[in-house]
Amino acid sequence: MNPTQEAKYCIKCGNLLQDEKEEEKIRKRCPKCGWTYYENPVPASACVVVNNRNEILLVKRGVEPALGKWALPSGYVEIEQTPEECAVTELEEEAGLKGTIKKSLGYFMQDSPICKIVISFGFFFEQTEGKLQPGDDALDAKFFPISEIPYLPFSSHRQFVKIIKKEKGIK
Repeated sequence: MNPTQEAKYCIKCGNLLQDEKEEEKIRKRCPKCGWTYYENPVPASACVVVNNRNEILLVKRGVEPALGKWALPSGYVEIEQTPEECAVTELEEEAGLKGTIKKSLGYFMQDSPICKIVISFGFFFEQTEGKLQPGDDALDAKFFPISEIPYLPFSSHRQFVKIIKKEKGIK
């Protein structure tokens, strides 16, 4: 099933789902077994790493959405992970770096062409070790001067960078 399409069949029994009013909302529900499809946002985590030259780490995305565009190292939170664990994993997988989370930058919701809505958690990191190199889902990884970063395709990433710029007094 294309994630941007609505569910049509029950994942428990395969029966055709029907629209039914539940909790004052129209939801897809199976008339045979009673299973209800709840459409929820997908959680993701993003990493903000700034080096001692006030440069911010970006990776060139090797997968959709935004294939070939620069973005913060980021990814979807796996079922067994916390958002923090996801961020630590993504930093190493996408940029070859290890780091310590210094603080949370909050969360922002944004539209997604893949899963309708993403709730993205941002974390500010201190790099502790590793060698900068693209990996996993990244085509490239490098540090950019914060005041000269390319356009970021994800609104949540732009918000996280805006927070860091404000804290560092950078326009």
